[in-house]
Amino acid sequence: MKIYITSVLLLFTLFTTAQTDQKIYDIINNVSAERIETDIKILAGFGTRHTLSDTVSETRGIGAARRWIKSEFEKISKNCGNCLEVFYQKDLVKKGANQRITKDVWVVNVVAIQRGTKNPDRFIVMSGDIDSRISDPNDYTNDAPGANDNATGMAGALEAARVLSNYKFENSIIYVGLSGEEQGLFGGQGLAKYAKDNEWKIMGVMNNDMIGNIKGVDGVIDNRTFRIFSEPVPPTETEQQRRSKRFYGGEVDGISRQLARYVHNTVKTYMPEMNPMLVYRLDRFGRGGHHRPFNDVGFAGIRIMEAHENYTQQHQDIREENGIKYGDVVEHVNFEYAAKLTAVNAINLASIAWAPSAVNELEIGGIVEPSVKFKWKKLNDPNIKGYKIYWRDTTSPTWDYSRFVGDVNNFVLEGIVIDNYLFGISTVGKNGFESPVVFPSKTFR
Repeated sequence: MKIYITSVLLLFTLFTTAQTDQKIYDIINNVSAERIETDIKILAGFGTRHTLSDTVSETRGIGAARRWIKSEFEKISKNCGNCLEVFYQKDLVKKGANQRITKDVWVVNVVAIQRGTKNPDRFIVMSGDIDSRISDPNDYTNDAPGANDNATGMAGALEAARVLSNYKFENSIIYVGLSGEEQGLFGGQGLAKYAKDNEWKIMGVMNNDMIGNIKGVDGVIDNRTFRIFSEPVPPTETEQQRRSKRFYGGEVDGISRQLARYVHNTVKTYMPEMNPMLVYRLDRFGRGGHHRPFNDVGFAGIRIMEAHENYTQQHQDIREENGIKYGDVVEHVNFEYAAKLTAVNAINLASIAWAPSAVNELEIGGIVEPSVKFKWKKLNDPNIKGYKIYWRDTTSPTWDYSRFVGDVNNFVLEGIVIDNYLFGISTVGKNGFESPVVFPSKTFR
């Protein structure tokens, strides 16, 4: 009995002790709802940002919008000693690529890279969408202010850049405005291909699409809950990997799901007033977003968005019918809520950018044994403190238990039966920041 009590107390200490860093609280406090409001109003003020809209005018259309976004990133860069690399990434999409491409169009993304001091080729990405639409997806002349969908996400990316550009990170951060989302996710496809062609090591993409509405079409008003959509496993997994899951588990443990859990844990630690919802789905039912093209080529990617959508304010002509005001206009946006979700992004960008690399491969063993065992290849990084093993009940959505095991390359978790839990490992830096959890990819006896 004495041994049992001692073990329980030890485990309680291990599971309930959470490290925090004052810099993360500072980042939260520095996100400005007022600046976000200003940016949303400017973006909505371009009239329409439809992908096929005017590119010549200085005041209307997607051309004017993307030039303004680029100029804002350049101002941020100037204020931080040219710490951002700002450029256009573009692809020509030909007429007839789908029914929403009625003429040849350059789909132009605005990219700003904040290079890491140690790992400039490893990236964590925050994206928002530049383009907008109304009821007819092919109407590129009438007003489509897109205040919530998706000036909020774009304003969030700009604000995250303003705040985080005051810090130095080991890994690189990309802030990007993607175009062509409403016409078929063309901007994300273009940047994902660009990333592959340039051999970018993308640790994750946080796609922000509608982060400013708190009153749902069902009448629910909620300024604290938000959703994190993530697919279970990458579509690039092999048939052998799929078969292995039948015996070893991992059906809900792909890289995007681990990124979603990472965001959930960071928010619960630093912003406990917020209520992150893990949604086990690529996106909303039958719908899509700009994280998907990155998922399609094997990158981790999630969608962060409001919990309660209002469909009268999405993809609607601006009008009033039967007392209902339709249209995605500024008056429906809650700027404080948009700032909260921007802070959610910023603290996770910072945490991953300050964290060491994840292990490349985790092996697990313990079949028909009373303990579970692990082995992995240690990373060659003097700033690594060690490694932390995580586990959870097989029905739990989050990593509920953990144990720091030191700077070793193997460990036996005594008294834990492999059949009853799912397991993973993170890398812990001397600065206290952790990599996302890696799920086992091999077994051994």
